[in-house]
Amino acid sequence: MIRIIESKNIGRLLARKAARLAEAEATVRPILEAVRKRGDKALLEYARHFDRFTRKSVRVPEVELSAAAERLTPDFRGAVEAAAANIRTYAKRQMPHEWYFEARSGLRVGQIVRPLDTVAAYVPAGRYPLPSTVMMTVIPAQVAGVPNVCVASPKPVTEVLGTAAMLGVSHVFEMGGAQAIAAFAFGTRTVPRADRIVGPGNIYVAAAKKLLAGEVGIDFIAGPTEILIIAAEGDPRHFAADLLAQAEHDVDASAVLLTTSKRLAAAVAKEVEKQLAALPTAAVARKAIDRNSAIVLVRSLDEAVEISNRFAPEHLSIPDAALLPKIRHAGSVFVGPFSPEAAGDYAAGPNHVLPTGGAARQRGGLSVADYLKVISVQQLSASALQRLVPAITTLARAEGLEAHARSVEVRFGH
Repeated sequence: MIRIIESKNIGRLLARKAARLAEAEATVRPILEAVRKRGDKALLEYARHFDRFTRKSVRVPEVELSAAAERLTPDFRGAVEAAAANIRTYAKRQMPHEWYFEARSGLRVGQIVRPLDTVAAYVPAGRYPLPSTVMMTVIPAQVAGVPNVCVASPKPVTEVLGTAAMLGVSHVFEMGGAQAIAAFAFGTRTVPRADRIVGPGNIYVAAAKKLLAGEVGIDFIAGPTEILIIAAEGDPRHFAADLLAQAEHDVDASAVLLTTSKRLAAAVAKEVEKQLAALPTAAVARKAIDRNSAIVLVRSLDEAVEISNRFAPEHLSIPDAALLPKIRHAGSVFVGPFSPEAAGDYAAGPNHVLPTGGAARQRGGLSVADYLKVISVQQLSASALQRLVPAITTLARAEGLEAHARSVEVRFGH
């Protein structure tokens, strides 16, 4: 049964398991180097070794993408269309705008917004196929205007290939693991070099992204998924279902409920057991519940928020919007009893590619901004520059950069 503990004993729960990245990095280093040196040849060797790949090329022919789209059921196509519409609408609202502003007479400053040239979306294919991740990684790139959007998945099922086709993606590659990350980071004859690689993956994908972060842009280094729920009252069935929805992802997943009610804690614990008994994914969920999850009794909702901010959860569920002003760190927030995390995973619109392991202290989830460059622009008239001569030259000479100072003075005959 899921543990019920008091908040004073939460220390060990907040101390996430340290990802075995060092060990994974040692494993993937030679893979990255081999792909860098030998390109497609090394990529195919690793694909055949790890994924039992049998094709001559990792590129999926467009005719196969079209065929996969045709095999999709009407219900699945409708689900993709509904979800994609909301994801696209949300991404459009995230778009930064170009602007110009005359800060002083003759001093005009602003910004222009430009998409990256090529991005790569990694879609895992381990325990579960993830066509939803195709939408979450591809659609913001399309909204940003990225001309070359690529998708990689080691064992893509019909739903993954068909979703890519529905979105108009033609650059799809059947490859995974560290070798796929290396291929996009360095480029090969078959695989284009990407400006940024996004999307979740296993520990070897995470290690590869970490090691290549200076070579290629990445979103973040993902770890095990997690949810933290804050509640004082509510339906125990809902909370149990939300905990299990997270727990079924992976045996390392974490699901935590913070509550002020002992009665609710006991009822949710009982309900978790009841629902586990009928859950097809119980083998995975049971381990995540027993190892990494808990119901925590807190003295107040304020204490719950303080704990949440220390934890910086990937997913945070709160009872109502009144707590929002106090939330400082979270990947994505779900407000109220009818905002389950599953809604965000699939169809509400906000992105489900989110920071884990406390990374929500530094950033939020994947967004359209990850596919863009905001470039500053400045234009000065002669009089505007002349007014700034004392400030520029004084600062330049204070830094010992004489040529900087002279590059301004020369324009005025000095």
